[in-house]
Amino acid sequence: MLPLVEFPELVQHYASFFEEVFSAEALIEFKRYISGLIVSENKTVDGINRLFVIESRNQSSLNRLLTASPFSLEALNQARLGLLDGLPGTQMKPKGVFSVDDTLLSHYGQDFEQIAQLWDHVSGTYVWAHDLVTIHYSDDETDYPVLFQLWEPVDLAKLEAGIRAAGLPLKASKEALKESDPRKWRGYLLGVWRRRQKSHAELQELYDSKLIIVEKLLQQWVETHPGEERPVTFDNWFTQPAFCRFLDETLKLPYVGTLAETDKVNLKDGQGSLKDFADRLKAEHLQALQDKTEPVFRKIGIAYKGERETYYSYCNTHHIHNFGKQRLVINYLQADLSDNPIFLISNRLYWNSPGITRIRRHRWPVEVYHEEGKAEGLDQYQLRSFHAIQRHVALVAVAYSILRAAQHDPALQEKLQRQLQIKLEG
Repeated sequence: MLPLVEFPELVQHYASFFEEVFSAEALIEFKRYISGLIVSENKTVDGINRLFVIESRNQSSLNRLLTASPFSLEALNQARLGLLDGLPGTQMKPKGVFSVDDTLLSHYGQDFEQIAQLWDHVSGTYVWAHDLVTIHYSDDETDYPVLFQLWEPVDLAKLEAGIRAAGLPLKASKEALKESDPRKWRGYLLGVWRRRQKSHAELQELYDSKLIIVEKLLQQWVETHPGEERPVTFDNWFTQPAFCRFLDETLKLPYVGTLAETDKVNLKDGQGSLKDFADRLKAEHLQALQDKTEPVFRKIGIAYKGERETYYSYCNTHHIHNFGKQRLVINYLQADLSDNPIFLISNRLYWNSPGITRIRRHRWPVEVYHEEGKAEGLDQYQLRSFHAIQRHVALVAVAYSILRAAQHDPALQEKLQRQLQIKLEG
């Protein structure tokens, strides 16, 4: 890795957006940290510190940025979003979409504050990790994280005490699980909390689940952006009845969720799984093709990131078990419907399949951000303090956003071209 003899022009160009967030001294450390996140292969504090030749300082200076500097994470995020809002290419647009997702920031060992053993569906095992919850913006020109928060594991002693204080009984037969199977005891307490917290307001202060984190972040956005009805899309894990009702009834936001084939749809002849319903529609569709009558699944096209995509789509309003009346879309990628269908629902009953499909397609960039963010250092910290880890995650979002902004910034591009020309002529 080549050492840095000056701050990259990219960092210098955007540093002014963050001057009010940091003191003069902390701003220098901010520029060093962002430079390291962008340039260094080793994204740890030590790796970033060793990258500099001219701005060489003791590693403790960078540590203080993460552990002791009094800057506000909220102010940092507002400055980051202000930077993006200042460029037409990265401004939020009328057809932009919010997507919701979380990702595991895995580590070996458990010597990190608020780390927990969490299920990793990729490896199929439990891993030690922090869990980052993100609300991500995407349109056809750009995408970037908007709001995010690290989930914190539940304090079981506090949760148990709170449940008892609310006068809710706990089964005596479950008490032994505290010693014999702590994971099951945790699951039991959380189950009681989940079922009763809506009707007992005092329980809601005991723990923020991932869904509650998302609800609070979205509510924060709606309160600061009144009148903006940006659609929200999410995968099957987040497509839960209570969350969908919160979006629809409390925030008045449109959503596109994702159902599993085992979810139930209520039909005139009874309730059945979405898989069985799709199989029935598929048989009717194939028969219609033979009879040269109106097909059940019609060919649709959507625009996504400058490309045209084709789907074979069914769209109608149905009663979905536990969700109520929803606009249901069933999509196949293959004309012969030989692939596995995707099941989407929306609370906007007048929307049609191209619009619903386009919105759901914009869920993918949040996964890309989580992967590219890890390449930029999202999970490469060696910090033990949860406070410092939160700051590291926020600074990675800044680095990612600066790179996004640079793609749409004519002033920066002209400056870089001018510098390159001078070097070539020299």
